[in-house]
Amino acid sequence: MEVDSVNCECCGLREECTEEYISQVKANFEGKWLCGLCSEAVRDEIKNGWKKEYNGTEAALKAHMSFCSKYKTNPAILVADGMRLMLRRRSRDLSASTATSVSPSSSKKK
Repeated sequence: MEVDSVNCECCGLREECTEEYISQVKANFEGKWLCGLCSEAVRDEIKNGWKKEYNGTEAALKAHMSFCSKYKTNPAILVADGMRLMLRRRSRDLSASTATSVSPSSSKKK
């Protein structure tokens, strides 16, 4: 298996990946290679905000690339902010699903 070094087209993070993996990622994101964090951020945007667009992937990708361009000078800030946003969204989603699935009577001890 041949390993190649590739830069994320959003944040600029460099990773070493197999050619097969690089091809799979590019196929999912309009021919652009994204690191794992940016891939998750774009998927999250598709899931939470861009579903109704004609091409949700393209719109979510543009939005995320725009966000990343603000922090190009320091990828560490981008990674930290991305993780913070992802955790905040997941926490919000988890609390919303927990609130709707737990009834007051089921939370009482008998």
